[in-house]
Amino acid sequence: MQTKKQKEEIVAQVTERARESKSIVFAEYAGLTVKESMELQREMRKSGGSLRVMKKTLLSIALKSAGIPVDATVLPGQIVTAFSPDEVSAAKIFSEFSKKHKALVIAAGSLGEKALSKDEVLALSKLPSLLELRAMLVGTLQAPISGFVRTLSGNMSGLVRVLGRIAEQKA
Repeated sequence: MQTKKQKEEIVAQVTERARESKSIVFAEYAGLTVKESMELQREMRKSGGSLRVMKKTLLSIALKSAGIPVDATVLPGQIVTAFSPDEVSAAKIFSEFSKKHKALVIAAGSLGEKALSKDEVLALSKLPSLLELRAMLVGTLQAPISGFVRTLSGNMSGLVRVLGRIAEQKA
């Protein structure tokens, strides 16, 4: 049994973590094995995020303090909360993990201070991450330059071939 002071510390920690996170995803996790939950934690750490399992009443208090309009007490079952430093990584990780392990079921989420339904979280998981968007932008910016360089080198090699044939004919 936790003391009131311990509960206040937990709420303060989760409130701070919720304020720092760009997105939060809530999922029902009843039935996950210890090995599976450790695998999920490793995936979240790789992306810079973190997981937290706590009582739904304390979670609701922390979310309300952080200005996030999600009432965790109405979410079904035992809830694991993923805090993400970017907009899509927690949703992507939970979505991929729930495809492999049917025991994890996405319940809801939040993006900034906006509450998200299960369907909105799944839609968010299909968006490219910031790193992927940057790679697409670099590829888009690089394409015209690469084409221009290929065109110039093609003209130069054509000129060299013509000059080579002229030299052969004169020889």
